Amino acid sequence: MPKVIDHDQRRREIVEVAKRLIAAGGFEAATMRSIVTAAGFANGALKHYFANKDGIIAATFESVLRETDTRVSTLDPSASPADALRGFVEAAMPLDEHRITSARVLLVLWEHSVANPDLARQYRELLTAWRAELTRRIAAACTQGRTPESPTVGTLADEIISVTIGANVASLMHPVGDLIDRYSDYVDSVLTRIAA
Repeated sequence: MPKVIDHDQRRREIVEVAKRLIAAGGFEAATMRSIVTAAGFANGALKHYFANKDGIIAATFESVLRETDTRVSTLDPSASPADALRGFVEAAMPLDEHRITSARVLLVLWEHSVANPDLARQYRELLTAWRAELTRRIAAACTQGRTPESPTVGTLADEIISVTIGANVASLMHPVGDLIDRYSDYVDSVLTRIAA
């Protein structure tokens, strides 16, 4: 009887290999040949799962974005508005080795997305959704009765997004974990300002 292959699992395995290669050596390290070799597949086997490298890169990009969504989806739905906001912000900050590695992959793929309209669109949609959710959570955590449409709330959301992106970039220039305390302090500080 022929072996049953879980094609979705194989695609996930290929994406994980691509992530590891990109994290270790940048975009150029994830060639079709290096992915096949690292995954332990025969030459040409990738064609059954992805038409080309762009397909693997798109799936890798989506996978990294989904990781943040997964962290957010596991937050306690009964948490206070301030704790819900904290969890949402912390989900995107480089506060552990896994998130720092994900940031490395995402930053490499951002550069590639400039020349890839589909990836650029995905990232714009992510930022738009992220900002909308942040404004909702900030307004809920404010003790001053602000709405998500308030300019102050929008400014805070833009600050958090900018700091988070900057923190992810800076975390790549330091030994893993060196900046975690600094970024945890930032989250505490911004939440104190929102609650004041």
